[in-house]
Amino acid sequence: MLQAHTMKKSNTYCPSLFKYQRWQTREVMIGNVGLGGDNPIRVQSMTTADTMDTEKTVAESIRMIDAGCELVRITAPSKKDAANLGQIKKELLAKGYSTPLVADIHFTPNAAEEAAEHVEKIRVNPGNYADKKKFEHHEYTDESYITELERIRERFTPLVLKCKKLGRAMRIGTNHGSLSDRILSRYGDTPLGMVESAMEFLRICRDHDYHDIVISMKASNAIVMVQAYRLLVNHMMEEGMNYPLHLGVTEAGDGEDGRIKSAVGIGTLLEDGLGDTVRVSLTEAPEEEIPVARILVDRYANRASSSAISDAPPIINPFEYERRKTQAIGSIGGGNVPVVMADLSGRENIGPASFFGAGYNYSVPLDKWNIADMAADFIYVGKQQIDFEIPGTLSIVQDAGACQNRDRHIPLFDFTEALSQPNNGVHFVRLENKQLDETVLNYLRSNAEAVVLLSSSEEHAMADLRSAFFRLMHAEITNPVVMERSYTLDSEDHFRMYSATDCGALFLDGLGDGLMIGGTNIPLRTSISTAFGILQASRTRISKTEYISCPSCGRTLFDLQETTAKIRAKTSHLKGVKIGIMGCIVNGPGEMADADYGYVGTGPGKITLYKEKEVVRRNVPEAQAVDALIDLIREHGDWVEVQSSVEA
Repeated sequence: MLQAHTMKKSNTYCPSLFKYQRWQTREVMIGNVGLGGDNPIRVQSMTTADTMDTEKTVAESIRMIDAGCELVRITAPSKKDAANLGQIKKELLAKGYSTPLVADIHFTPNAAEEAAEHVEKIRVNPGNYADKKKFEHHEYTDESYITELERIRERFTPLVLKCKKLGRAMRIGTNHGSLSDRILSRYGDTPLGMVESAMEFLRICRDHDYHDIVISMKASNAIVMVQAYRLLVNHMMEEGMNYPLHLGVTEAGDGEDGRIKSAVGIGTLLEDGLGDTVRVSLTEAPEEEIPVARILVDRYANRASSSAISDAPPIINPFEYERRKTQAIGSIGGGNVPVVMADLSGRENIGPASFFGAGYNYSVPLDKWNIADMAADFIYVGKQQIDFEIPGTLSIVQDAGACQNRDRHIPLFDFTEALSQPNNGVHFVRLENKQLDETVLNYLRSNAEAVVLLSSSEEHAMADLRSAFFRLMHAEITNPVVMERSYTLDSEDHFRMYSATDCGALFLDGLGDGLMIGGTNIPLRTSISTAFGILQASRTRISKTEYISCPSCGRTLFDLQETTAKIRAKTSHLKGVKIGIMGCIVNGPGEMADADYGYVGTGPGKITLYKEKEVVRRNVPEAQAVDALIDLIREHGDWVEVQSSVEA
């Protein structure tokens, strides 16, 4: 099996790690919409209606377009569906809507060739367009693998030539969950396998001098997704390619979790200047995806003028996850999961009720604290004093001048105070990247019990914080680091997605031992749930059930939103369990490999249940399927009864 380090010549994947600079891709025209080049980052979504229901598909497309959708994707599972795209296009034009349409193709080359007659862009998945997935391993010699590539070329070339003749664009869309047996056998279930799956198709296009191409590397795991896009750009750079990128975290889910997970994956790449079009895949109505995507992309409209951050040479491998090695100071750093800090320093008066938003509820009649699963590990109170008993699992952080050295009260110094008072025992020291001179670095070297509270006020905060981490690593500083970020925002969605972008990107690279985020007009409960959501999305701290839930399309065989809500209502207490909820089989079996349990539509009113990627029950009646899923979870020992809280 080939490994990533044998397939690349450098770690370069973006123009700059420390200055926002969009990667210059070639322009691809999709009808009347330019993608890549100097065009703005486009937003798109996908219809959920049956493609053969022209009226519903047209109405849904109009709602999406009116919400700001710039490309409308419609599934075409058969040649008949593909032919009906022409009627859908005709009716949209008659109503005054000329937004380009994209045909989504899986398994059926003849449907792709039919769709090219009617719409401006064709999306094909290399994992199932001309390949198979039966979870079978095959041994290939170099010669036998070349024979397989020739078979792929023969199946794919007619579509390439037709798109070239008709002036149609194409998206080569790799999906982590649907890599073919051939790719898995050759490269493993890896970002490299995803990249090679796309590169094989790209090389065929290039050989035919066809270049109206967009590429995507989607996964439900944000770490895999980010590494795959980075590696793709690295490989394209090596081969002189610069095709536009379509970004998305597939099956992100719904609500707060879906937004945070999407921002962690998509935002990480946008921060590095990668991405020409975005789709936020939420298990919600497709028009609801557009404002969320806008929050992500509009942030970069004026980023071109951002100044360079004081940089440090890269010191991590951007294609492989490895957590920064730190010493443990109590529960922070070392092998501990990242901690969450709540900021109450702006409160005039702090009482037991003030801790409620941080996950602590004091019962006066019982004289006990009830602690939520997502409760802050530390609470920063600034200069305020705490005159009541705190929960036994909690520590208080106070400004050094106010700290009275009480049990579980930890002083926080700014860097000038810390330098004037060495040997402070366990303490926090607040720093910014620009303050990391040799004097401060020497202080950290000689104060093994100092936790760095790393702040940034820069617009390009991710790059600023990244630079600070690199400088600490080059100086061989192993003190743990808690990231601090504050926002002046009125919108909770903006807060969630900005903080997930700025801080989630660093957790994906193994940087960071904790998080304290907040902002003006942002409720404490939102700050804490967002912090835990970022850690969950970056797979660095699991505190709740994870739902790998697809956003629905015309293939979907049940009401995804309703079903997801039912499953969530009965399983949301299963901390750490990953449940895949798929409307159809297109990406179902593959995505089950990243889920512990799977619920997949396989026919009208019929559900198939998975344990990881293995089928365990077929054709369960939909009315019984949620209970059958719970029984399956019980059988494998992952079920626990609902508990309202933990007492302390």
